[in-house]
Amino acid sequence: MNKISLPVIGMACAACAVSVQSMLETAEGVVSASVNYGNRTVRLEYDENKVSLENLKSLSQQIGYDLMIDDDDRAEKIQALESKRYSSLLRKFWVAILFSLPVFVVSMFFHHGFPYQDFLLLALTIPVIIYSGSEFYLNAFKQARHGIFTMDSLVATGTASAFLLSLTNTLAPTLLELENLPAQVYYESAVVIISFILLGRILEERARKSASSAIRKLSGLQPKKIQIERDGETFDLSPALVVPGDIFRLKPGETIAVDGIILSGLSSVDESSITGEPFPVSKSSGNTVYSGTLNLEGILEIEATKAGNETVLARIIALVDEAISTKPPIQKLVDKIAAVFVPTVFGISLLTFIGWIIAGQTMGFAFITSISVLIIACPCALGLATPTALIAGIGRGAKEGILVRNAAVLESAATIDTVLFDKTGTLTTGKPIVQKLEWFNNPGIQDKQAVFELERESTHPLAKAILSVEGNNLSDNIQLSDFKEEAGKGISARIGNDLWLAGNLKLLTDNGFDLRVLEIESNPELNNLSIVFVAKNNSLIAKIYLSDQIREESAKCISELQKMGMKVAMLTGDQTGSANYIAGSLGLNRVFSQLLPEGKGEIVEQYQKEKCRVAMVGDGINDAYALAKADLGIAMGNGTDIAIGSADIVLMKAEILNIIKALELSRATVKIIRQNLFWAFFYNLLAIPVASGIFYTFTGYLLDPMLAGAAMAISSLTVVGNSLRLNFKKFNNSK
Repeated sequence: MNKISLPVIGMACAACAVSVQSMLETAEGVVSASVNYGNRTVRLEYDENKVSLENLKSLSQQIGYDLMIDDDDRAEKIQALESKRYSSLLRKFWVAILFSLPVFVVSMFFHHGFPYQDFLLLALTIPVIIYSGSEFYLNAFKQARHGIFTMDSLVATGTASAFLLSLTNTLAPTLLELENLPAQVYYESAVVIISFILLGRILEERARKSASSAIRKLSGLQPKKIQIERDGETFDLSPALVVPGDIFRLKPGETIAVDGIILSGLSSVDESSITGEPFPVSKSSGNTVYSGTLNLEGILEIEATKAGNETVLARIIALVDEAISTKPPIQKLVDKIAAVFVPTVFGISLLTFIGWIIAGQTMGFAFITSISVLIIACPCALGLATPTALIAGIGRGAKEGILVRNAAVLESAATIDTVLFDKTGTLTTGKPIVQKLEWFNNPGIQDKQAVFELERESTHPLAKAILSVEGNNLSDNIQLSDFKEEAGKGISARIGNDLWLAGNLKLLTDNGFDLRVLEIESNPELNNLSIVFVAKNNSLIAKIYLSDQIREESAKCISELQKMGMKVAMLTGDQTGSANYIAGSLGLNRVFSQLLPEGKGEIVEQYQKEKCRVAMVGDGINDAYALAKADLGIAMGNGTDIAIGSADIVLMKAEILNIIKALELSRATVKIIRQNLFWAFFYNLLAIPVASGIFYTFTGYLLDPMLAGAAMAISSLTVVGNSLRLNFKKFNNSK
C-alpha cells in the first residue's frame, strides 16, 4: 500500500472537499482518502497495482478539480499555481466591480429612469456572468453530472436564476404581466453577489497563506543547488541527487543543503531554522551540520551523511505536512454535516419559494427569498472552522520549535491531565560526569583496559561519560565477543572465556551474580549518584559513581504543570537513591525507579486505568514503548530517532519549558476550533431563517440577496480571522 499527500486544485468550500473525497473513495484500489479543505490537500492510501495516480487525477478532473501528482519542484509549482489563481481571482473581482457598480447605482437610484434601462443593465451584467462568474457555473455543471452539490452549486443556481428571470423580463416583459406578475429585473443581485463572493475568496486565500506561512518557510530553507566534489571534479548538483559520502565546501553566508559531518574548518552556524535557538552554534571537525541551517563565518569542508527525504529538515517538513493533512475526530463530524448541507439548503430554498406562493405572496417575493436562502447559506465557514485553526496552530508550533505529528494530536493534547517524565536527558541534561571510580580485587592493567573497552562499545550516555575519565587506558588489543546491550540494564560481553558485565544490579542478578560479594556504599553523599557495577565472572572489578545535571528549567516546568492542575511523576531506569534525590530537588513526590522499558509502559497503562489522560516525555530508545503507549508522546529533539519516531510531538529545542507551550497551544487551538464551529453553526441557524423571510410577517423586513452575499463572505472571514489569532498568542512561560 502506498501513502501520499497531494495538493488538490480548484476547491472553493468544505462541500468541495467532501465531493473530491467521495469521488476518490469510489475508485477501486483506494483504501482511504482524506481531503483537507484548509490546506487544499488529499491524503491517500491506495494499492498501486489496482489504481494509478493518473487515474485518480482523471477522476478529480471529471468534477472540476485536479490533483498535482508531479514530484519535481512541487512546492514551487504549488506556489506558482496559487499565485496564478490569486491573480485570476483579482482580475475577475475587478472586472465584476467595474461593471457591478453602475448596475447597482442605476438599479438602486434610477427606477426605470430612462429608456432601454433594462437593456443597458443586461449589457453591463453579461461580462460579470460570463467572465467573473464563469468558474461557478462550469464547476456546478461538472458536479451536477455526478450528482454532487457544493458552494458553487448554490452560487450558480442563485445568480443564474436572478439573471435568467431578469433576461426574460427584459426581452419579453409581457409574459409575466399576462399572469398579473411584475416584470422586475434583478441584475444587481446577480452581479453584486458574484462580486462579494469573489472578494470573500480573495481574502480567504490571503488569510490561508498567512496561516500556513511558517510551513512554507520550512520548504524554502533548502538551497536549489550544491557544489559537490567527486573524483577530483567539482560541479553543481540538486540536493536531491547528493549521495552519502559526497564532499562539498561551504563559504560564509551559504545555507547548508544536506546533513553532514564537518571534515575540516571552524565556524559558527545559525541553527534557528531547525531548533528555534536564536544563538549561533560553534562547529568544528567532527560536528554534525543540518540542511537548512546557515554557515556564518568560516569555510567548512563537509561530508554528506543524509540527503533528500532523509535530512532532518525533510523529516520536519514531512511531519508538518502529515500533521496538516490529517483530520481530528471533530473534523470528521463536520465533514458528515457538510456532505448533506448543500442538498438541505436547496430543499429549504424550494420550500421557501412554495411556501410563500401558498401564503399568497407574489412570485417576485417568493423568488427573492428563495434566492437569498441559496446565497446566504455558508458551508465555507463550516469547512474552514477546523482546518484554518489547525494550520495556524501547527504553523505557530513550528515557529516555536514544536512539531506536531498529526492534527488529532492537538485535540488529544488539550485533554491531558497527567505528565510522566523520563529522567536522563529529559529532566536532566543527559550529560553525566564521573564523580568517583573505585577498583576492587586489585585488577591488573588488562582488566582496567577491559572496563573501558566494554564501555566503548555502548551507545548509552553513561558510557560516554566513563570514557571521558582521565587515563582511561583504552587498548586495541582486547577483542570482545557476544556483545549485548540491554535497555534499562546495561551491557555484557565475553573477553576470551570471561563474562564481563557493566550495568545496574538488575543486570548482575539476571546473570547469576552473587550480590553478597558487593560492597554497597552507605555514604549519604553518594546515595544521589548513579552507580555502574563492572564485574568479571562473579568478581566485582569496579564501581563507577556518576551524576547528571538537572536542567535549569525543569523545576519551573514541573511547578507550572502542577499549577495547571496536572499530575506529574518521574519514570527512570536509574537506582532508587539517585531517582529520589533528583525527584526531591524538583519538588516531585511521585517517582518510579529501576524500570525497564516495558515497566515504563506499564506505569503509563496504570495511570490510564485510573481514567487519566497521560502524556509521556522522553528522549531515549528505552522511552519509545512508553511514548507509544501514552495518550500523548512528547520527544525531546536531542533524543534518538526511535524516540522521536514514537512521539506525537517533537520539541526541536532541548528546552523542557516548551512542553508547557505545547499544551497551552493545543488548548488554545481546540478553543479556537470550538469558537469557529459555534459561529459557523450559529450563523447558518440564524441566517437561513432570516433569508427565507420568516420574520417578515412580524417585522416587515426582507433580506436583499446582495446583503445575503455580503453576510456569507463576512462569515468565512470571521472564522479565518479568529484562527489567525493563534499567530499572536502569548505563552505564560515566555521568557
